[in-house]
Amino acid sequence: MFIPGYKSSFVRANSDAAEWEGVYIWLRRQAEAGVKLCSVCSGAFVLARAGLLDGKSCTTHWSMVTLLRSLFPAIDVRDDVLFIQQGNIYTSAGISSGIDLVLHILEAAHGPLLAHKVARELVVYIRRSDKHSQDSVYLSYRNHLHRGIHELQDWLIENLDQKTTIDELAGMVNMSARNLTRTFKGQTGVSINGYITLLRLELAGNLRHSPGITMREIASRCGFANERQLQRILKDEAPGAAVRR
Repeated sequence: MFIPGYKSSFVRANSDAAEWEGVYIWLRRQAEAGVKLCSVCSGAFVLARAGLLDGKSCTTHWSMVTLLRSLFPAIDVRDDVLFIQQGNIYTSAGISSGIDLVLHILEAAHGPLLAHKVARELVVYIRRSDKHSQDSVYLSYRNHLHRGIHELQDWLIENLDQKTTIDELAGMVNMSARNLTRTFKGQTGVSINGYITLLRLELAGNLRHSPGITMREIASRCGFANERQLQRILKDEAPGAAVRR
């Protein structure tokens, strides 16, 4: 559940009004029931007035940090993070960091691939966590606006078990093999083969948590030649580690 932001004048003048008390009571009940309560921007003031941030850390829009601190000295108001999770209470600094928070929650609940698809739909290619770091290969290497390379990256994610050549990949985006190799590296900072290896390692790491699946099946679904190749690469390359470029 997300609580949106409000104008500072509204926060000062209305959020203590008697008609809000029913809202605060309802929010406390939701929190006690374990519902995820997430604020965007000055929505943190609503959570604060409901008593849900007492003794906790939170964040809000930079322009309202001082006000929140002065009104609620029992709260640790942070101005150096994009969002903060405290149990089932989440606060984010602003609209864009609210999107980062949504992607963080989606990834935790449903995995990085779904978070990637949502980010792709929103045209959000940089994934930022609460520590402003890249979390997943599905969301990394996307900080560019080259449509053809994005389309190729999407195809690779969905077709890791397919055997293809550079010429075939180049044909998908109407480039020569040489131009694709140069453009892909220039736009993403990683080679095509390096990117594919990272994708395969990410998928293999996720599949290993699935009950009843064998290493042979994982190798096949990830596009490795056999399970020995998979085991060798897993040993040589930790998931998320830099691939030789």
